[in-house]
Amino acid sequence: MSATQPTSFFLADDTATTALGAVLAKVLQVGDTVLLNGPIGAGKTHLARAFIQAKLGRLEDVPSPTFTLVQTYNADGLEVWHADLYRLSHPDEVLELGLDSAFETAICFVEWPDRLGDLVPDTALIITLSQQENGRKATFSGGREGLLSQIQVSHGDG
Repeated sequence: MSATQPTSFFLADDTATTALGAVLAKVLQVGDTVLLNGPIGAGKTHLARAFIQAKLGRLEDVPSPTFTLVQTYNADGLEVWHADLYRLSHPDEVLELGLDSAFETAICFVEWPDRLGDLVPDTALIITLSQQENGRKATFSGGREGLLSQIQVSHGDG
């Protein structure tokens, strides 16, 4: 895997985070896995929800999978998996969920990816969200070849 320089965007508000989800819905494809890092309240579920709703092309209830661990969605024959691994205690539990197979056959969003251990896909796109001023900062790294260059986000300054 070739090293990529991290890219950061400032997201001024929830609307900007939703817009980022829509951008990702246009560029992610089967086999892409997005690892969402950040503390509780950083916007991980908000970003995943925005992506799923944009991919589905409609507003749909997209609950946090904190207790179900995984929610799956069908967007015109394409599977989207949204996983929250916060409650897992061992990477073997990821195998029981079938998430390792989904990495190859679906688009996956994974919250609390540190629980994956060595099961992290080589081409995973890592997005780290953190509070910054009155908004949040999204820092991107990794991903399949050329993916980062496809992600264009308005900086909201005009």
